[in-house]
Amino acid sequence: MRLLDRLWGSFPAVLMARRNVARAKTRSALAVAVILIGVVAIGAIGAGGVAFQESQFETLGSIGADLQVFPGEDNEHGYLSAADVGRIDRVSGQAEIVPLNRENADAIEGGSTVGTATLYGVDDPASLYEVREGSIPANWRSGVLVGSTLADRYDLRPGSKVTLGRTTVEDGRTVRRTEEYRVKAVLAQAGQADIANPNQAFVLPPSEFDDGAYAQVIVRAEDATAANETAMEIKRTFNGRRQIVSVFERGDIAEQIDEAFRLINLFLVGIGAISLVVAGVSIANVMLMSAIERREEIGVLRAVGYQKLDIVRIMLAEATLLGALGSLLGGAVTLAVVAAINDALLGDPFAFPTGSLRYVAAGMGFGVIASLIAGIYPAWAAARERPVEALRG
Repeated sequence: MRLLDRLWGSFPAVLMARRNVARAKTRSALAVAVILIGVVAIGAIGAGGVAFQESQFETLGSIGADLQVFPGEDNEHGYLSAADVGRIDRVSGQAEIVPLNRENADAIEGGSTVGTATLYGVDDPASLYEVREGSIPANWRSGVLVGSTLADRYDLRPGSKVTLGRTTVEDGRTVRRTEEYRVKAVLAQAGQADIANPNQAFVLPPSEFDDGAYAQVIVRAEDATAANETAMEIKRTFNGRRQIVSVFERGDIAEQIDEAFRLINLFLVGIGAISLVVAGVSIANVMLMSAIERREEIGVLRAVGYQKLDIVRIMLAEATLLGALGSLLGGAVTLAVVAAINDALLGDPFAFPTGSLRYVAAGMGFGVIASLIAGIYPAWAAARERPVEALRG
């Protein structure tokens, strides 16, 4: 305590400000409470927005630098051939490519159709999907992988049998085929925007589909820049005056979603900042009332040699102390609130993304700055009072 008193004593203005704040406990406590509310409003809204954004991206799935190449409107086949896949592979450089077959099928139980589903043909499912139950065979040539939604709907597990009805064209004739497959694995729940979303689909080996007829090719680029360059190269290679292929850059969607979340978050933080403006007005009122009540005291200080600048320092120190105390308490409360938000949205109370901590720090800094600015006019008004008039009360 003695060391602390000596430290306070080294700054007379701060020492006097501390005593003045302590004398008006109720008024000071109310000012601190208003600052606390403002800090919590900014920090909790901003950090909560970041947590919400993180949770939504988890729901949407991985929207990264992948490209999706589809048959264009001028593609006479309506699909991508094996030759097309080879050309895409060559122009994609080091990027991994995943050709994808797609059909529709009927799920059959007891000889009757019980529902419809999408069929995907993927040579390496592990490159796209995660497994909830079972495992994907290393040399996958038979069997079926089931999406989590279909597995729950039809009570399918690894080892279960599933019957699928498909319509294909053989020798120019439309043929209806019914085939039975053994379930190898149940795939994990995927985000809504995941490529070839498997939740309501069955995944088969490519050998189960027509050779050389691909619905799309996925190009897994390293980053957004590489994805954009690859997309441009694919378009130059295939498209001249006709659109043979259509390229969809998923990174653009990610940027648009991120920008939308950022703007929404800034809007909400702006609303929260209004509470700190109110807090600043409250601090200004407290400081004005303090200056009025202490007119004689300020007159004595001026009479014994205190300059205007000294009075300004004391008053600003009071405002800063109130702001600092309110901001520190507000920061602690904000962290507790954000921890509860993280637990609700992210499943981990301590999953503080970097962006959320920035909002907490910004709220605390804004609290101190707002208090300091609010104290400027009362400090100036108190300092410009003539000592004789102040002593008269």
